Amino acid sequence: MNRRTFLRLLPAASLSSAQSQSQLKNLETQIPTFLKSNNVPGLSLAVFKNSQIIWLQGFGVTDRASGAPVDSNTLFEAASMSKPVFAYLVLKLCEQRTLSLDTPLTTYTSRRIIEGDPRINRITARHILSHSSGLVPDWRSPDQPLRIAFNPGERWSYSGEGYCYLQSVITDLIGHTDPKQCDQFEAGVKVCATDFGETMESRVIKPLGMTSSGYTLNFKPAKRRARPHDANGNPLPYGTSRATDLARYGAAGGLITTPADYAKFLMQIIDPKPQDDHHLSAASLREMTTPQIEVSKADDYTIAWGLGWRIARTPKRVYFGHDGANPGFQCIAEACAADRSGFVLMTNSDNGMKVLEKLAPEISKRLHS
Repeated sequence: MNRRTFLRLLPAASLSSAQSQSQLKNLETQIPTFLKSNNVPGLSLAVFKNSQIIWLQGFGVTDRASGAPVDSNTLFEAASMSKPVFAYLVLKLCEQRTLSLDTPLTTYTSRRIIEGDPRINRITARHILSHSSGLVPDWRSPDQPLRIAFNPGERWSYSGEGYCYLQSVITDLIGHTDPKQCDQFEAGVKVCATDFGETMESRVIKPLGMTSSGYTLNFKPAKRRARPHDANGNPLPYGTSRATDLARYGAAGGLITTPADYAKFLMQIIDPKPQDDHHLSAASLREMTTPQIEVSKADDYTIAWGLGWRIARTPKRVYFGHDGANPGFQCIAEACAADRSGFVLMTNSDNGMKVLEKLAPEISKRLHS
């Protein structure tokens, strides 16, 4: 599975929390087999029903070299599951009138990520968050320079570059950049260090009670971090923590978290605390999980994109969620507002999706059928 191929989670009638918990525990003995047969060192999960955690557990090891066990406090890279957390900040800034979802981003910054195409002046935060900006490819390369492939808002195309662009605009509006600390990335793009991590932690992570989450530069409880592994099960080096890396990839994939902490974030979306300086209003949360652009449509399963979230519609329910893949880490999160339920699954392997393709539908079935 990749960002453009989504798990089909097709539930029936809802169960009580106790019934769901009993059925979920039946999977406990199967998970080690899933891990072994797919050469995945470790997995951690959080499952909630009626906005209460009903299953929190780790399986396997954090590091094949050390053999340390995964537990519910083990930290994983959230990869692209970082994007909805960033979208939460963007929507709060819209509430505070720092920017608008539908005002072109070039209104707020002098930087131009593309020269010679006037359509750059039409791209908005709404386009970026819903992956309908027209920016392609996902990440530029020497062989594929960044360009605008279609009119903003016309259709869907997943873009990490778009999130990086919006991150830079937010930094121009409320953050700080160190022009003396810069690096070059894909296709020679120059990025300078910023305070993005501190901004996210002070404005979103800490206020939402995500006490075991942070960003690569600032959050380093090394003993709790899962180590990445390749498809052959070999340990990989930990991701770098340069300030410039976070300035380039922070919004798109820089969050480090636990399934329990990410479940707190999901529950804040579907069962929120009252609006304040950090928590979104009910109207903003509805907008966040409202389809903005259609991705695919079938009789029984439609995929669209909201503001940061993938939205799946079935005949019985609507889900929102996201998956993620960084080198050596793969993960998925899904939630359903109708019964305030969902799950977060995180692995430390390039083979992780092979396990998640089996486990996620089984968890969904036990939660809802």
